[in-house]
Parts: sequence; C-alpha cells; structure tokens
Amino acid sequence: MDDTQDGVQIGENKFISKATVLSHLKTYNLYYEGQNLQLRHREEEGELIVEGLLNIFWGLRRPIRLQMQDDHERIRPPPSSTSWHSGCNLDSQGSPNSTDGQQTTQQSPPTVEVTPPDNQPEDNGVMEEQTQEDSESSAQLLRTKSDAGVLRRGQRRSPSDQRKLRRHRFSINGHFYNHKTAVFTPAFGSVTNVRINSCMRTPQVLRVLLNKFKIENSPDDFALYLVHASGERVKLKRSDYPLVLRIMQGPCEQVCKVFLMEEDLGEEVTYDVAQYIKFEMPVLQSFITKLKEEEDREVQKLRRRYNYLRCIIEKQLRCLPEGATCM
Repeated sequence: MDDTQDGVQIGENKFISKATVLSHLKTYNLYYEGQNLQLRHREEEGELIVEGLLNIFWGLRRPIRLQMQDDHERIRPPPSSTSWHSGCNLDSQGSPNSTDGQQTTQQSPPTVEVTPPDNQPEDNGVMEEQTQEDSESSAQLLRTKSDAGVLRRGQRRSPSDQRKLRRHRFSINGHFYNHKTAVFTPAFGSVTNVRINSCMRTPQVLRVLLNKFKIENSPDDFALYLVHASGERVKLKRSDYPLVLRIMQGPCEQVCKVFLMEEDLGEEVTYDVAQYIKFEMPVLQSFITKLKEEEDREVQKLRRRYNYLRCIIEKQLRCLPEGATCM
C-alpha cells in the first residue's frame, strides 16, 4: 500500500509506515512508564495522531529577551484577594494609598509580616521586610508571585489552584521575568518541555516553546537539532515533524537529544566527522599526518602518469613527417 495513504509523515515527501511508528511508540512509552513523558495516540479519519510532552534542551549562545508583560495583561494589577496591594490593604489601616486599591510602581509597599494559615505549603512562607529593589521586581512579576501574597483568613486555595497560579507563567530553570534580568542566556544543556502533537512542524513547535516562556525573539531566529551522543548533529528542516522524529530516534536521551539553537550559529555535524570529535589532539594530529602522507603519494602518482603520457605524445609527434597535420 502507498505510504502516503497508510503512513505517517516525518518530513517533506517522507513517510514511514504506521506499524513502524506504533512499534517505536510502544517502546517509547515502556521506557517512560509511570512518567508524564508518555505519549498518547489516536486515529482521526485514518490518520495517526500522537501527542504529549517533548523534552527540548537549551543550547543557545546568545541571550534571549523575555516579554515585559503578557498579552492583554496590565503592568499595574487591579486589587484582588491574592495581590500584593490587596495584602497591604488588609494590614495597613488608614493608609492614604490604600483607599482606592491602586498604587504606583514608584512607591514602595509598606513592611508587612504574613503568617500563612494552618496546613499551608511551606513554599508560601512568610514575607518579611521587602526592600525597594524587591518591590521594583515584584511589580513586574505579576503572574509569578501573585500566589505569594496575603490570603484572607478563612479563605484557602486548593492545591490545584495554587499550582495553576505558580504555573500561569512558566520559568526557565527558575528564572522569571525581571526588569533587570529580562535579557539572559539559559544554562546550556538545561531541559524544558512543550506539549505538542505529531501534526506540528518545526516552526509550530518553536512558536509553542517561545510562547510558553513569553520570549520576544522571533521563531525564525532559532532551529531544532538532533544531537547524538556520538557528536553527530542534524538540523531539523522546517518541513520536519519533531515529535515523530523523536519517537523514531528512541526514548533514551543519553543517545539522542533535541536541542534549541540559533539559526545562524548552529552547525550540522555528519556522522563521519563526528567519529573524530572525541579524540585527543595528538591522535587527531597523527590522523592529519597520515592523510598528508597519503595525499603526497597520490600527487606523485599523478605526476608520474602525466610525465609518461607526455613522453608518448611527444614521441608520436616526432614520428610524423614534416608538413603533415593530424586530423
């Protein structure tokens, strides 16, 4: 049967049989049994669709820029039960700045001490003596520190709601937006993940990743690479399907990883070249010496052949009678 009819597309004009993908998918899920990296699959109108989390490793050399604020989000939040300003309203009686529930970012918040309710997770802790510097950064961390504000007595959030608040804006290895560190380079080799499906091509996966962390840079500035333990590095084309390719490479990330790199700085490394990357310099130097000697031998062989042919031609020319021409 034609692969385009009973197959899964992995790139431009590249298909692989559905049975092969399902076999690799079974191995993939067995490897991640009991973990959230397991993938689900279904069929829609005869088309196999796989979806789940894909691990992507940071391999950037240049810094990235985080958005100053999320889309449709104000820098100054309105007062709410979990906001910093609302917490100040609860404990600062008669404060001239708390009557209207709005404070400007130039004014530092008053010193407060908050004791969490019983059975409250330890990560909500006690907030003490916020300095001017902290207040400036907290004004920008609207979606990351809102759950660390003051809760009204007797009003508790469920653990699921608290997780949603903490994850409303994702961090890059604990790094959230801060007006002083909005431009930074993620630690090389650190890992993140995005939820995608097998119908998404490389540009779509890049957009999902950048939107997750609110990164201002254009998706066109980046590329995805398959980096093997041998040193081989293959750049994914814009028409490739990263999730399917990840499945076909196998689940073990010690063998192959998906890296995010710059479009212009990333470099492909073929398998033949990758074999020599991990050798020590003296060994590589000996390889170069051997290749140079082989090259010299080939050059001498060509020169001898050329001289031999020249002698034959000159001999034939001398044998021709004067005035004769060769046709």
